[in-house]
Amino acid sequence: MNRKTGRGNRWGLALVGLVLAALGGLALARGLLGPSTPIVDAGVRGFFARNSPPVWWAVAAVSVLVALLALRWLVSQGRRDAHTRLRLEAGPDGVTEIAAGGMAHAVAADVAASPAVLNADADLVGPRGHPEVRLRVAADEAAPMSELSEHLSRVTLPNLRDALDRDHVPAVARVSLEPSPATQRVVR
Repeated sequence: MNRKTGRGNRWGLALVGLVLAALGGLALARGLLGPSTPIVDAGVRGFFARNSPPVWWAVAAVSVLVALLALRWLVSQGRRDAHTRLRLEAGPDGVTEIAAGGMAHAVAADVAASPAVLNADADLVGPRGHPEVRLRVAADEAAPMSELSEHLSRVTLPNLRDALDRDHVPAVARVSLEPSPATQRVVR
C-alpha cells in the first residue's frame, strides 16, 4: 500500500467514525434528554406510505452501492502491489527488464543467509522506475539484532543496489522474533 492510499484510508475511516459517533451521540442524547415521542413522526411515515415502492427501490440501490464500495475497499486492502517485471534500463538499443519475482527471491535468499534469520520473504513494490523492497523476516530471538542489521546494511541492500544499478533503494523490513528451532521444547 502506498502512502497516498494509506492516508486516504485513515481519513476515510476517521470521517466515517466521526459521523457514526455524532449520530450515536445524538441518538443517546435524544433518548436520555428528549421528549418521549417517537423519532419517526407522522410526516415521515406519511412520506414513506405515499412513495412506497420508489423510495424502497432507491434505498435498496443506495445500499447495494455502499456494499459494493465497501467490498472494493476490503479487496484492495489485501492486494499486494508487487511488480511482475522491473525495467532496469531503456535506451536506443532496447529495454532491459528482469523478473521482479526473481529479484525478490534473490533478496530474500540474501537475507536468509544471515545466521540470525530463520526465514525471509521479499517483494519489490512502488513505481516502476524507483522500486522499493519490502522484507518480512523471522529472526532468531536469541541472536543479536545488530547482526541482522549489519547483514542488511552491509550485504543485502548493497547487493540489491548493485543489481538494480541504483544509488538508493528504499527498504522496509518487518521483523518478527521467533524461538530457534533447536531451542523449542515439546511439552506433553
